[in-house]
Amino acid sequence: MELDPLLLSRMQFAFVVSFHAIFPVFTIGLASYIAVLNGLFYRTENPAWERLAVFWTKVFAVVFGMGVVSGIVMSFQFGTNWSNFSYAAANFLGPMLSYEVVTAFFLEAAFLGVLLFGRGKVPQGVHLFAAIMVAIGTFISSFWILSANSWMQTPVGAELIGNRFHITDWSDAIFNPSFPYRFTHMVLASFLTGGFVVAGVSAWYLLIGRDVGANKKALSMCLWLLLVLAPTQALVGDFHGLNTLEHQPTKVAAMEGNWETRSHVPLLLFAIPDQAAQTNRFEIGIPSLASVILAHDPAGVVPGISEMPPEQQPPVWLVFWSFRIMVALGFLMIAVALVGLWLRRGGRVYEHRGFLQLLRLMSVTPFIAVLAGWFVTETGRAPWLVYGMMTHAEAVTPSLTGGMALFTLIGYVVVYAVVFWAGIYYLTRVVRSGMQEGGEEIGGEVERPMRPFSASHTPFDDVPTSNPSK
Repeated sequence: MELDPLLLSRMQFAFVVSFHAIFPVFTIGLASYIAVLNGLFYRTENPAWERLAVFWTKVFAVVFGMGVVSGIVMSFQFGTNWSNFSYAAANFLGPMLSYEVVTAFFLEAAFLGVLLFGRGKVPQGVHLFAAIMVAIGTFISSFWILSANSWMQTPVGAELIGNRFHITDWSDAIFNPSFPYRFTHMVLASFLTGGFVVAGVSAWYLLIGRDVGANKKALSMCLWLLLVLAPTQALVGDFHGLNTLEHQPTKVAAMEGNWETRSHVPLLLFAIPDQAAQTNRFEIGIPSLASVILAHDPAGVVPGISEMPPEQQPPVWLVFWSFRIMVALGFLMIAVALVGLWLRRGGRVYEHRGFLQLLRLMSVTPFIAVLAGWFVTETGRAPWLVYGMMTHAEAVTPSLTGGMALFTLIGYVVVYAVVFWAGIYYLTRVVRSGMQEGGEEIGGEVERPMRPFSASHTPFDDVPTSNPSK
């Protein structure tokens, strides 16, 4: 069997990006939460806020480390697997990635050390400032990365001359048409991810009766946040969809499973897309609702997938079902937030074991929703890498063989499996250790970790005794 280097390269990049995406989407929201906790402690001197801040900073340290390790590989892949694209887009992507490093990564690196190791050594105000700077750094980083990716979705401010993109207007290229919607959508997804993870962990601590007072505060904060942001995300997603309809109509057609351009398009709840036959084998839908959502008119016309030749169509089944998973989980998040509001009466939200167990399960759903959203975004523009200007086939490295691509793909899978296992091990140790009610972390002289991952108290961090046999 002949190995296709293009297919393997796409699989490799999809795997690496998917694995990496789950870490920044968590740390962006968590960094802001830690800054808020430090601000509340600075203002009130309530030790509960400090316990929460110390605990979630431990979690942040582990997840941030995993994100850095998994993210380094992506830039290498541009040169190894997508050299034609690297050459063509260097005038834009080179400066954008450099801006991200200079304005965001350096900022985070400088103040992360103060955040992790400065508690009790620097004034509280300085420590709070460091937490805020780390949070701002995560936003700046996502700004540049989302801008670069959005430009690949809606390339403006550039022209392709001699197989190379030349920037004609930097402001147009950076603030391209899809960027505001995609950046807002991603930031809200990050807050929702952080909110549901904190709510799930807090719910588990309440179930086992650990530090009930502090975890009630944490859960209450998260539920108010989710009550506001979950419906807001649905609204932003609608605007994002309308923007996509304007600039990438084939992607929207695949999301809706609509093959022919027509009016009164139903919103399909279930379908089996058959791309070879250019039709759906089985459909369950709500009449005219897709036209209402996309055109705000029951008789609104929605473009069809068949408007494009088969070689320019995305993999419809993947886009179609990824979109439904994302939307279904979004509505589930809204429902959970509303249930939490209803259970607040009489303080039942902290006592209802069924709801607390549900929150534990919900802590993984934002990650699934984010991955599903990225699948829609990235596979929905296929076969284009730079939409309408450069295909994946034109962007791949010419000298790359299928064997080489398969070798690196297997290597990344193995290495990332080890990284993921190690990260989960550390996070489990941190969560099981929980928050300390006093002593080593709160007030007075603080015990210093020997390295960032020392927060999980592994055997590597044990202090040797005078008797080696013990």
